[in-house]
Amino acid sequence: MTRVARGGSGPVTLADVAARAGVSLTTASRALNGSTRTVGPDLRERVLAAADALHYVVNQHAQAVARGASQTVGVVLGDIADPYFAAVAAGVSEAAGPHGLDVTLIPVDGAAESTVDSLAVLRGSRPRAVLMTVSRPTSKRLDARIAAELAGVESYGGGVAYLGSAPGHLPGLPIRHRASSAELAARLSGLGYRKVAVLTGPRELRIPVERAAGFMAGMRAAGRPVPARWQLAGEMSRGGGFAAMSRLLESRSRPELVFATTDVMAVGAMAAIRAHGLEPGKDIAVAGYDDIEMLQDVLPGLTSVSLPLRELGRRALQLALAGADAKSPKPIRGTVTLRDSTPRRDS
Repeated sequence: MTRVARGGSGPVTLADVAARAGVSLTTASRALNGSTRTVGPDLRERVLAAADALHYVVNQHAQAVARGASQTVGVVLGDIADPYFAAVAAGVSEAAGPHGLDVTLIPVDGAAESTVDSLAVLRGSRPRAVLMTVSRPTSKRLDARIAAELAGVESYGGGVAYLGSAPGHLPGLPIRHRASSAELAARLSGLGYRKVAVLTGPRELRIPVERAAGFMAGMRAAGRPVPARWQLAGEMSRGGGFAAMSRLLESRSRPELVFATTDVMAVGAMAAIRAHGLEPGKDIAVAGYDDIEMLQDVLPGLTSVSLPLRELGRRALQLALAGADAKSPKPIRGTVTLRDSTPRRDS
């Protein structure tokens, strides 16, 4: 091995490592950055020993270029404080560990424009996979722009997966939101509820639209349609649920039951009911969707549609890493779980 004394106080470069190991710059790069073109074990050991002796720090961007993709998984999610996204992200992290992948969370504010911008920046770092856990927009134009950014990830060999239905050829884990919420409506109708309101969530996002539509279809099939004045849009957050429920109560309307398209909205609705001197479950029944584990201890216990959120996170990553070898996953349907927030109503 050629020994080269290094002078100066600047950062150690790849050229320094190559010189110390007595190899070409290209060989040093392939040994350290994981190129698809392999280096013999003897040369690799020489390069690693030189890098260790010089305390060389690998350039992550160079690794990404050499491999075609970095060892990062980008998870695009909504409010990072929302327990729904926390549970999904936990599942992704569990699945990423055995593959030696690092998970990066990319919060977006729910607006499709900010999602497009975030994906453009993320794509520049060449992530190994991108998981879309946020709802697709109802706008076809914005949906197509997001899909185009994800196609760019696929163009260098990165993986992509949607949590839910996906546009075009992109892979996704389909979830039967309409069918699940329709089943919830049928079960609640069977408990005697007739006067029902729905906190729909944003109308520009597909997931809350599908959940609201399925629930209202289920109530309509039971002969108990939801009047337009009791269909209230709002943010998919505790604050959004509180605000929408407050508007409903301040209009002097008193439904027997309120269905919110997410659990966090339902919790906000319960807080608003209490703020108006009423008792959730007794004066007004409340139901949600997602059955988030950390919200299962709220009182009264919240009726909801259960989804295996951690498992969905794990499966989404597996789908993205499988690429063209992935099999089409079967649609996932939630499980209706009735609790004390929706007691049987007296006839």
